[in-house]
Amino acid sequence: MSGTTRIPKAEITGFYGALAKKLSKRQFGEVPDPLWVMWHNRRVLKAYLAIGGKAEKWGACDPNLKTFAHMAVASLVGCTWCLDLGYFHAHNEKLDLDKAREVPRWRESEVFTPLERDVLEYAEAMTQTPPPVTDELSAKLLKALGAPAMVELTGYIALANLWTRTNTAFGIESQGFAAACDLRPLAEPSAVRSAT
Repeated sequence: MSGTTRIPKAEITGFYGALAKKLSKRQFGEVPDPLWVMWHNRRVLKAYLAIGGKAEKWGACDPNLKTFAHMAVASLVGCTWCLDLGYFHAHNEKLDLDKAREVPRWRESEVFTPLERDVLEYAEAMTQTPPPVTDELSAKLLKALGAPAMVELTGYIALANLWTRTNTAFGIESQGFAAACDLRPLAEPSAVRSAT
């Protein structure tokens, strides 16, 4: 276990707990802090895991776009755990690491295509309160992606908001997954942005 969280980490016990720890260690090398914290309420944990598992099976939208979108949400909300995991995920899934590491400073970076920039802008817009998603941006993405991918991207960004805001509220911070893979550090944003 690493770090101090706002809700103390629970002891993960029983058959399901042993299985969860084994699978987590296989996938991440260690048990993720959100699992320790959410073990206090296994019904909530199972619901989060179920929706996450189902979202991983969605296939209408490019995985790079979804990963970049999730990382943009995490960067705006301030969820270092999700940023770390997103970069680690990009590495494991053989996605574009140069772009993934630049997500926190995507506006200043030269590596993103116009479509990727629109996706990142859309992710940030959906994360703000109230969401300043425009008809123009939605229409551009709909034309570029098609309706199935647009629905998937929107759902995935909504889930990213659920996950990042949960981890941030729990006080869960980066566990160094990306560093364990010897990945270059994530780029730092040159200007501070905040979700409103």
